[in-house]
Amino acid sequence: MYESFYKFSAKPFQLSPDPKFFFGSQGHKRAMSYLRYGLTQGEGFIVITGGVGTGKTTLVRTLFADLAEENIVAAQLVNTHLEAEDTLRMVAASFGLAHEGASKAAILKNLETFLMARAQEGKRVLLVVDEAQNLPPASLEELRMLSNFQAGGRSLLQSFLLGQNEFKNTIRSEGLEQLRQRIIAAFHLEPLGAQETRGYIEHRMRLVGWQGDPAISDDAHQAIFNITGGVPRRINNFCDRLLLYGYLEELHTLEAGHVQEVANELKQETAAAPEPKEQNEAPELPTSPIHVGISQSRESEQLEGMETRLGILEERIDILERALRRFLEVGRR
Repeated sequence: MYESFYKFSAKPFQLSPDPKFFFGSQGHKRAMSYLRYGLTQGEGFIVITGGVGTGKTTLVRTLFADLAEENIVAAQLVNTHLEAEDTLRMVAASFGLAHEGASKAAILKNLETFLMARAQEGKRVLLVVDEAQNLPPASLEELRMLSNFQAGGRSLLQSFLLGQNEFKNTIRSEGLEQLRQRIIAAFHLEPLGAQETRGYIEHRMRLVGWQGDPAISDDAHQAIFNITGGVPRRINNFCDRLLLYGYLEELHTLEAGHVQEVANELKQETAAAPEPKEQNEAPELPTSPIHVGISQSRESEQLEGMETRLGILEERIDILERALRRFLEVGRR
């Protein structure tokens, strides 16, 4: 809706990772350098960690886009709530190999044959494991064993492990010493700083045709940073809503007050219904039944919760109605 109002060619803050919007912050540039360094080595493990929403998946998508013209066969493993044998099956599936109903020995043989064939074609094989913090140590050990496949003294498979903060503790676990010895580089992604947050916002808007409309004041940029903590996914969520707010209010300059208004709206929408209060004394039994199994005090609390949720829903409906009216008005011009 707000795209036409601000003359954007597309939404600048979409949630799905898109290499086109990759922002080279200091941390992301360094992480990408580690990934590229790993590719030049052609062996071992590269580990990238970071909190939720810090841009690990976008890094991978950007790398894959760059690899499109290189002689590398790459696959990504995302579902990592897996035991050891299931991990091998998912790796085989990621490369399009037969795995259903096959024994572990058969799966390993299929993988080895595949890796040897790619090596004979002069290609390298890369496996990217996302959400690696969900893998148990036994599954990580299976991945390490895959790195033993070699030909001519060179590894046939290279792996990138991407995980959240707790993955740093996982790889320090007992029994993973051999895995640690295979890690040739590791980097931890931090959230963006205040200036980088501003650069990130302006970078994404420029990519869809932003030419200063809307203008975002210095105080507004600082407020956005304070609210989002510099986490790219949070910035995307918040700025998308901020631009919708600007469109509904027909604003061409966004100030700190507008940022706070949006923050308050989002806070109301995500606020949990009040928890039932503990009763210190047994409630008196009602003289006539109201609802079976629900006391009058509990019913009152539930009604209050329902009223809160209805108020939030009414506010959302009002926002949508205003957006629709504005959209129809723009279409008639």
